[in-house]
Parts: sequence; structure tokens; C-alpha cells
Amino acid sequence: MKYQFMCHDKVRDYECDIQGIVNNSVYHNYLEHARHEFLLKQGVDFVRLAREGVNLVVLRSEVDYKQSLLPGDRYWVGVTLQKQSKLKFAFLQAIYREGDDKPAILAKVIGVAVNQRGRPCVVDDLERLLYPLTC
Repeated sequence: MKYQFMCHDKVRDYECDIQGIVNNSVYHNYLEHARHEFLLKQGVDFVRLAREGVNLVVLRSEVDYKQSLLPGDRYWVGVTLQKQSKLKFAFLQAIYREGDDKPAILAKVIGVAVNQRGRPCVVDDLERLLYPLTC
């Protein structure tokens, strides 16, 4: 799959469990970090949105675990943003071990923007990413 954004990092020892592999919950941190970096690079600032009373929240996460990462492994996270409905969006993501590009996990994270009353809303910054101008 071709991704809109890639984020590179390295497994830290403390992220591994007693089995010596990355703990399953840590992969969610990797995915979230990559989503935030992708959006920030595209001009979507979580801090600014929160100050304006808009929060981007996760509704659902689907994760398929393929192969464990180990301490010291270098990896990259691919991110692609996709429209799901009028209000929902999805991040199609995967984590690959660098070197052989074997997938560690494949994920789909569905989210929505909510206003100060907790009601779903449309965010112009995200709409711009979901519907880029074409000539």
C-alpha cells in the first residue's frame, strides 16, 4: 500500500513485556504518535483544535497483529487518511520492521471530531485533507 505519510522510530527496551516482545498495548501508542505527526505536518494542530473546543476522538480501532517487534528493532508506521461518512474518518495504518519491511501490525482507526457539547462536527482542516482540491 502507498501511504500519505511515514513515521520512523525504534523500539525501546521498556516497551517490551516479560516475553521480550513489544507489548500489544504499545503498538497503539506507535499508531497514535504517527497519526498526530501526520496531521501536524498537514497543518492540523490538536492543541489549537482543543483550545477552540474541538476534539478528535477515536471511535474504533481494528488491529491485526502479524509479527512481534523486538527491543532495538527499527520500524516505520504508514498512515493514510480516508473518509468513512459525513462525519467519520479512518486512518489506515501499518507498522513495518525496517530492513525487511515485514508487517508487524495492520490497523484501521476510525475517528470523529466532537464539539464542546460532545456532538460530532465537521472540521475544515480535516475536510481539506479528505477532499483535496483537484484541477
